[in-house]
Amino acid sequence: MEKDINILAIETSCDETAAAVVKNGRDVLSNVISSQIELHTLYGGVVPEIASRKHIENINYVIEKALLDAKMSLEEVDALAVTYGPGLVGALLVGVAEAKAISYALKKPLIPVHHIEGHVCANYIENKDLKCPFICLIVSGGHTNLVAVKDYTSFQIIGKTRDDAAGEAFDKVARSIGLGYPGGPKIEKKAKLGNPFAINFPKAKVNDSKYDFSFSGIKSAVLNYQNHAKMLGESIVIEDVAASFQRAVVEVLTEHTIMAAKEYGIIDIALAGGVASNFELRRCMENACKKEGMKLFYPSPIYCTDNAAMIGSAGYYRYISGVRADLDLNAVPGLKFAVDLDNE
Repeated sequence: MEKDINILAIETSCDETAAAVVKNGRDVLSNVISSQIELHTLYGGVVPEIASRKHIENINYVIEKALLDAKMSLEEVDALAVTYGPGLVGALLVGVAEAKAISYALKKPLIPVHHIEGHVCANYIENKDLKCPFICLIVSGGHTNLVAVKDYTSFQIIGKTRDDAAGEAFDKVARSIGLGYPGGPKIEKKAKLGNPFAINFPKAKVNDSKYDFSFSGIKSAVLNYQNHAKMLGESIVIEDVAASFQRAVVEVLTEHTIMAAKEYGIIDIALAGGVASNFELRRCMENACKKEGMKLFYPSPIYCTDNAAMIGSAGYYRYISGVRADLDLNAVPGLKFAVDLDNE
């Protein structure tokens, strides 16, 4: 019988301080998240300096709690996995420094993990039957990528956003119609009360890449709609704006994903990232998959947002493939999501 591999994972790329213990890449023994969302809501978005300071305050607590919940000591951990990019540089440095310190003190292997790779691997936690290859749509506040997952550590980017990420567009539109931050959940809530066909917002196509996305146009279209109504002295129905905007974004995401899966001959599709918890995206994608004879996978909402369990899952697969980092590992805020992450 093979020995179980227990990974202590740390995630501090943005405004969540998180630690988790994950066994064999798919079994979460603990998952602790200290969220700063209420604090940053006061400022209408994440303030990097505040995020870094809160990470410093919370990092030891979340690690201690993760070990306590897992009924495990630091000495029993086989390796440390940590997000080293992309993200806010000050925030990333807190997690990287902590992981390096523990690795050095206990002489445990240090595994560097790409944040987006972690989001992909969140799907392995609850979907035990999900195997490679599959197509993964990663949608969050900072990223929108369409990826062919060839193996557990090998990824091919099929499409990406040329401007705003989908989640970023949600935040900006929410702010423009007075809903505030965070935009995703607030637009989704308002959209349930509105008519998604009330306004025909544009769905952008990128001429030189059929799988790439562009969301700056629809964001501008929403602003223009509001300005036009104001010039005419007309009121707008916020619920209809939210529902129509959400429909346009969700339809583009779904269409591109299904088109890619058909062209690549892959029947398994997964969702990842914060926007993957959006009910309308899941419903639309589920219907499209059923129509095409495909199968849809997605994580629970707790694993869609930034968390350390997903980093532990990704860290496990990097660990068994032989990936290790030296103690000179540094935060890389603009880290690219490469075709093959092992060649970074």
